[in-house]
Amino acid sequence: MDVLTMTGFFNNIGKGLYATFIQEGRWNWFLSGLGYTLLISLVAVLLGLLIGILAAFGKLSKIKPFRWIAGMYVDIIRGTPTMVQLLIIYFIIFAKVNLSPWIVGALGFAINSGAYIAEIVRGGILSIDKGQTEAGRSLGLTSYQTMAHIIMPQTMKNILPALGNEFIVLIKETAVIGMISNIDLLGAAKKVQGRTYDYLYPLLGAAIIYYVVVKLLSIALARVELRMRKSDLR
Repeated sequence: MDVLTMTGFFNNIGKGLYATFIQEGRWNWFLSGLGYTLLISLVAVLLGLLIGILAAFGKLSKIKPFRWIAGMYVDIIRGTPTMVQLLIIYFIIFAKVNLSPWIVGALGFAINSGAYIAEIVRGGILSIDKGQTEAGRSLGLTSYQTMAHIIMPQTMKNILPALGNEFIVLIKETAVIGMISNIDLLGAAKKVQGRTYDYLYPLLGAAIIYYVVVKLLSIALARVELRMRKSDLR
């Protein structure tokens, strides 16, 4: 490869990066998209945790209707694609409700995530030795008090890494929100594509941003797990 060819190659890269991020301040589009991606993921995982805890208790309940409803919810949500669920929620359930797309997206992903978190929570509760429950009851605690003060604190500590992984998965899954609105990180890349007619740099830029965010969160999660292991060894 001669000097002129290399110069032309790097010039093309510079032009592509300029058109993707610098021109018209398009980096703001990516920044805004990243903000919506993180916001949707955070709201979804928090609401999903609430839904998941309720569904987990439903599946563990001795009342058959509760077990049936919770089991059916988990089975249906885990057995259908996230994209289909999001389209049903946006175009059918909330079709006549004037809600921001990010709110509808957060609700949709929360409902989806709740089914997976339900199994995480249920597994966490079942992993606690039954002796813990018996000890609580022997101290005069009610079933509710035993669950709230003894079982759930240990359960949440055990499932925290899995919840962190669920948050990371949600960040990547939110890319399908482009089916209802281009407000997320991938939506920013699609807006740039519409201006530059170039797929390489916008998609590559979005992929790199996704990777960096997920990598940072993975490192943070690993450190939390390490601290938890150290505290258990004390």
